[in-house]
Amino acid sequence: MQVYSARDVHACLPWGPLVAALEQAHRAPATVPLRHAHALSAQDTLLLMPAWNERLVITKIVTVMPAAPHTVQASVLVLDRATGAPLAWLDGEAVTLRRTAATSALAARHLARPDARRLLLVGTGRLAPWMARAHAALRPGLQWLDVWGRDAAAAQALAIALQAETDAAPPAAGRLQVQAVADLAAAAGQADIICCATTSQQPLVHGAWLRPGVHLDLVGGFRPDMREADDAAMARARIVVDGPGALAEAGDLLQAQAAGRLPPGSILGDLQGLLQGHLATASAPASDRDISVFKSVGSALQDLAAVQAVLLSRCGAAPG
Repeated sequence: MQVYSARDVHACLPWGPLVAALEQAHRAPATVPLRHAHALSAQDTLLLMPAWNERLVITKIVTVMPAAPHTVQASVLVLDRATGAPLAWLDGEAVTLRRTAATSALAARHLARPDARRLLLVGTGRLAPWMARAHAALRPGLQWLDVWGRDAAAAQALAIALQAETDAAPPAAGRLQVQAVADLAAAAGQADIICCATTSQQPLVHGAWLRPGVHLDLVGGFRPDMREADDAAMARARIVVDGPGALAEAGDLLQAQAAGRLPPGSILGDLQGLLQGHLATASAPASDRDISVFKSVGSALQDLAAVQAVLLSRCGAAPG
């Protein structure tokens, strides 16, 4: 059995090939049950996320323990579909970071306006820099990246780190300019793409701030009590979800729906339908009034695609 560390996973999943693998996975048959959530205690949760196709069976095992030094821990076990034999173990956090960011960038390729130039990153946690990297890699026309966080010092530090990365990259036309911003409302009003990667339980982005045609990428909230955009934003939106889990778990959708602010037909469908061309009305550019929203809570299909890409890449891994 092969063992892939976090460094191995990141090295084996360049953005281009990973996005291609995700696109193929949404076109190919696979079985993806809804994830299982088990309360270990009043605070701690165990998540089991299985998926399989004709070649592989995977299960991602996630623990969420707020009092632990590292709140979220994850591992992915990979089995041979034909024999059930264990094939590999992968660092689950690295898989999650990489596939979450790549999935959002893939959705934005189809939903955001082709002339998008300014990206606003809301959040400074472990996922945030990967979201910025994926969007920038898949959209070379981006010119500005604004970073906002509740902790201004953390936002400044992340902006400096991301600017250093882009400055160190091989020379290319249109170098990305990165800055921390303090005024979220003003930054949201100027953005073409807004990526929210937080664990907020209160809306951070307000529909009244948004200019027509903006694309809103909501990836942080994964429970009914979590949300990142308010009802006014959702009421204007053409919404695509990453899978059935979002319809059952996403507070951004469930709370707006409960408040009667989600008009009939707002949810156009899922990413699979978008990639297969079944959601023609979701395509950019948006109307003068509308915004587009991609709401993601994570799917084991994304994990399966990433894992298969790692194994096919034949990158280095330690024997188990």
